[in-house]
Order: sequence, then structure tokens, then C-alpha cells
Amino acid sequence: MRVLVTGGAGFIGSNFVHLTRRTRPDAQVTVLDAMTYAGHEQSLTGTGATLVRGDVADADVVDRLVADADLVVHFAAESHNDNSLREPWPFVQTNVIGTYTLLEAVRRHDVRYHHISTDEVYGDLALDDPHRFTEATAYNPSSPYSSTKGASDLLVRAWVRSFGVRATLSNCSNNYGPRQHVEKFIPRQITTLLDGGRPRLYGDGMNVRDWIHVDDHNDAVWTIVERGEMGATYLIGADGEADNLTVVRTLLDLMGRPGDDFEHVTDRPGHDRRYAIDSTRLRTELGWTPRYGDFRAGLAATIDWYRDNEDWWRPAKAATEAGYAAAGETAVPQDRAGEVSR
Repeated sequence: MRVLVTGGAGFIGSNFVHLTRRTRPDAQVTVLDAMTYAGHEQSLTGTGATLVRGDVADADVVDRLVADADLVVHFAAESHNDNSLREPWPFVQTNVIGTYTLLEAVRRHDVRYHHISTDEVYGDLALDDPHRFTEATAYNPSSPYSSTKGASDLLVRAWVRSFGVRATLSNCSNNYGPRQHVEKFIPRQITTLLDGGRPRLYGDGMNVRDWIHVDDHNDAVWTIVERGEMGATYLIGADGEADNLTVVRTLLDLMGRPGDDFEHVTDRPGHDRRYAIDSTRLRTELGWTPRYGDFRAGLAATIDWYRDNEDWWRPAKAATEAGYAAAGETAVPQDRAGEVSR
């Protein structure tokens, strides 16, 4: 099988390439990546994948690569909420126009397509809401990032219905694991701790995310590609709900630091309170189950990876922290954290 992976030098995409090469060694993998700040050629070391530097919105490049593929798995996306609030246009360009460009290419060449999306398209849930997101949940995005991902999902559904494109979709909860950029929540805290600093927690820290190890996500993607119903959407989650405060305190404990050794910082605008995935359809219809059921153990392994791979994350650390400072992130006294988050 010839597999084209867009965004394959990024976090989830590069781990997908590694998983594919481990579990399907006969697959020929080509990666299309714009190699922005989030892409690392080093993340593909040892995979044997062919890397093509290019923009997913470049119709000529995309058409050439899709014509030579049996399967396209579309990870490429601008994905950081803070960045989308500062500059929305790259999110429109990559997430919407890039998806349109791919869809037109797979339509021309009749190539199987899988679309990677996020649970953030559904908005957020109240902390005390007993429900979780399902495939029937209405879209209610709250940021330029989530709204452009929602738009890309709708394009895929329309191309399936209108043009018969052979596509499936998946919306996943928050990923963690190796090779994630230090701007993201968990690797930011880990690398700060490795540097002897104090983790920085948005607002009151009560925002809940549904965490899944990146290898479980990518295993679910292959399950959907091989057994999923054409045109269907599957939600991918591992029952890993935890509030940000709990995550920070777990990291502190694993790294031998006191549980209160962190700073509250000003909350981001429109910060969603809770995400939660119901992956019943994926589990019952396709028989998928996550392998990493112990979040604490998964965090410990992730800490080990960042400790052992400083040369991978070190070059981006200072610039990332400077970016947060320039955006106005400031420390808040702990007794005012709840007030700031509101």
C-alpha cells in the first residue's frame, strides 16, 4: 500500500508514520509537510518515509502525490488555539483550503481518504454535565482553530455525498506522548520542570480534557481505515478525563516536586471548560480498545521521552516561552485564579 500522510512531520502524524512502519512494514509512506515550526524532520528518523516539503493547499504538489497513492491520511493542520486567536488566517488557509485541495485531488484520482479532526468542533461541556460528545453532537466551535476544523469536516461530508469520495472521518480527544511541540500543555509543563522551572496553569486549572496516548489514537485511525463505514464519523477517546490542575500535580509528583509548586497565569480568551468523548461506536462496531489505560503510566513514559530527547525539544523552548510572554501571559496570585478564569 502506498500511503500519503499530510502533516506527517508533526506530532500525531509522525507518530502515525512510526506506528505504520512498525505494524505494516510493507507500506510505502510519503509525507507531505510544510515544515513550519511544528514540523521536525528528526521526528521521521528511522522510518524510511519519503519527505516532500510542500503546502497542503498547493494544488499541483497535492495532485502529483495523490495520483501516486492508494490512501491519504490527512493530519496536516494549524492546531494551536492561542496562535489562532493571534492570527486566524493560517488556520483558514491550511485547515479549510488545504482540505478542499486534497478532496479535489482524491476525487480526481479515486483515492481512499481519511480525515483527522478534533473534539473541539463540538464546543465544550459544563463541568457537571453527565453527557459526553457523540457522533450526533451538534457542532459549536469556539475558536478560529476549532471552527476551521469544523468547516473541514463538513467539506469532507459534502464531498462524500455529492461526489462519492471514499472517505471516513475521526474526531479525537487531546493527545499526549512523544514528539509533541513544547507549546502544548503537557510537554510545556514537562520541559519547564526539566529546566527546573515551575509549571504554568491557565486560570483556576479546572478545565477538563479527555486525554489519549498518541499511539492509541493512531491505532484507532488504522482500525477505521481498514474496517470503517464509508462516509462515517468515529469519535476516538480513551476515557481519560482529567482537569488541568490534576495533570500538573501528577507531573509534579512524578518528577519529585511538591504538588503546589506551580504558578497560575492569566486564562486564554474563550477557554473551553470541558471536553469528553464517547467512543462507543468505534468500540462496538469496529472492536477497537485503547492499550494505554493508565494515564499516570503514560505520563511517566512521556516524561522519560522528553528527558532522553532534549536535542529534539530544546531549540524551540526559549522562543515558545517568549511567545507566551509577548502574548500577555502573566502570573496571577493563587487566591485570584478562579476570578481570572471567570
